[in-house]
Amino acid sequence: MNSLVFLLIWAPVVSQVLCEYGMVHITSDKSGGSAKDYCILFNSEWAHLPHDLTKAALLHLHDQTTSVLCSIADVPEGGFSNSIPMVMRGNCTFYEKVRLAQINGARGLLIVSQDRLVPPGGNRSQYEEIDIPVALLSYSDMMDIRKTFGQSVKVAMYAPNEPVVDYNMVIIFVMAVGTVAIGGYWAGSRDVKKTYMKHKRDDGADKTQDNEIVDVTPIMICVFVVMCCSMLVLLFNFYDHLVYIIIGIFCLAASIGLYSCLSPFVRRIPCGKCRIPDNNLPYFRNRPHVWKILLASFCVAVSVTWGVFRNEDQWAWILQDILGIAFCLYMLKTIRLPTFKACTLLLFVLFVYDVFFVFITPFLTKNGESVMVEVAAGPSDSSSQEKLPMVLKVPRLNSSPLALCDRPFSLLGFGDILVPGLLVAYCHRFDIQIQSSRIYFLACTVAYGIGLLVTFVALAFMQRGQPALLYLVPCTLLTSLAVALWRKELPMFWTGSGFVKDLPNPNLVLAPSGLDVCLGQHNETNENDPNQDGYTAAGQEQADLDKATVEPLEEQLCLDTEKTPGKPEEDLSHGSENLPETQLSPNEDSTIFDNSKKLLDQNVE
Repeated sequence: MNSLVFLLIWAPVVSQVLCEYGMVHITSDKSGGSAKDYCILFNSEWAHLPHDLTKAALLHLHDQTTSVLCSIADVPEGGFSNSIPMVMRGNCTFYEKVRLAQINGARGLLIVSQDRLVPPGGNRSQYEEIDIPVALLSYSDMMDIRKTFGQSVKVAMYAPNEPVVDYNMVIIFVMAVGTVAIGGYWAGSRDVKKTYMKHKRDDGADKTQDNEIVDVTPIMICVFVVMCCSMLVLLFNFYDHLVYIIIGIFCLAASIGLYSCLSPFVRRIPCGKCRIPDNNLPYFRNRPHVWKILLASFCVAVSVTWGVFRNEDQWAWILQDILGIAFCLYMLKTIRLPTFKACTLLLFVLFVYDVFFVFITPFLTKNGESVMVEVAAGPSDSSSQEKLPMVLKVPRLNSSPLALCDRPFSLLGFGDILVPGLLVAYCHRFDIQIQSSRIYFLACTVAYGIGLLVTFVALAFMQRGQPALLYLVPCTLLTSLAVALWRKELPMFWTGSGFVKDLPNPNLVLAPSGLDVCLGQHNETNENDPNQDGYTAAGQEQADLDKATVEPLEEQLCLDTEKTPGKPEEDLSHGSENLPETQLSPNEDSTIFDNSKKLLDQNVE
């Protein structure tokens, strides 16, 4: 069965003209001159190129780009003795060009193409007749050669072997696994804190962010997959029109994600705590903190900088990766899968989606190209030459024809991080609920890393784009399922029982007391107050009054608790399971509450 699948995948490739990438090494005739490599596309059935530059002949380049070398009239007087002519593509076949060049003493032939590079083809008898290499060079590279080296240059054509594994895979691995681990841990901890710490007084803006969590339902999963399929097909057919919309959406979403990731750290900086003065501007009338405005401006500036310089290959990829990681972390803490059943449905559907658009669509497209690979890497015939930003990208660290010609970057899509990351976040929430030693979280994270390594191995052996979810989904799903079976917790793990919605664990609930009740009522009053954040002068006065009321109240209640007879200090813990029943008698708790209420009324007056 595996052999059949392998043959089905590679059958259309075998029937095509053999195409290989190589390099042409350009150096100046002057001693000590500079040198540079350019991409060429050749057909090894004409003649093979050496794999080592030291074994390639360094020959004079004969610039004949004013002709197409289709007739004897295009051959200069004296021919091309011991040199490599460079001519324009068109008007006749590759065979006619290379035959004229070989007859007139050429040691090779470079054909300059203004269109998309295609492999120089011919028939079997023509291949046997020709014994000099022929390769295609892009018009832009030809113009760069003229500008950089002038007319007097020497060339050597060679085709070094591709490295089995590029070291940039290590960087991608660290970024992907780190994002999944941090995002899953952060999302789980944040969600549990929101559920079990509602008695804590939090900043109003943070509560707004906590309420942004979206629970994914089966209907939402189906709609999402249909939208993904539709968008992918539209991008494949109208790439040049839609790519700029995707870039704009990414800039906006990435700036929001970066703000969300940096705000927990920036808010701890002492400076910038003040608010802006009263005004009537649409957003600023709420008097936000200065640090929020500065941070938002910084995040927008980073996103705009990337948008303007996104095609600077030397450094723009760093900004793209930073923004991409921030976007992934933001999505992981915003989107929540409430049950393992939802996790299984989402991962399985996207598993089928990924495999279909990578392996099946080459049989359905006219040019035999994979829809997923074409869209992710950018169509080679795209007039805009823009690339989709929804990937982590790292430049290839090894020098190779593939890095020079076709794919100078290794890519990993955001979906290969977000989809398994949602399962990792679910595992962490479940760990906290059952109070385990993070076994589900650690097992799922390690399984993700193993799945990513398997993806890299498959990429190295097959030398073509791989659907990462083909390996990541089985690794993460089966590992989580195995841990649940081993611990005999599959029913609860499958349904998410115990922490869906507002069902707190009794072991984690704080013991009720007069302080909790009073502060709970006080906080509830403040939460309903439109001026709780001090956006107006009256609101600020109310906030000061609240502070003056709560602080002495808390001190008094603490003193009352300490002075309660018959209660040793070690028994006054917050965990209800450690308190004897006599210490939770209604009369004593009522006494504390009455004292608290009187003190609160006095302070308010």
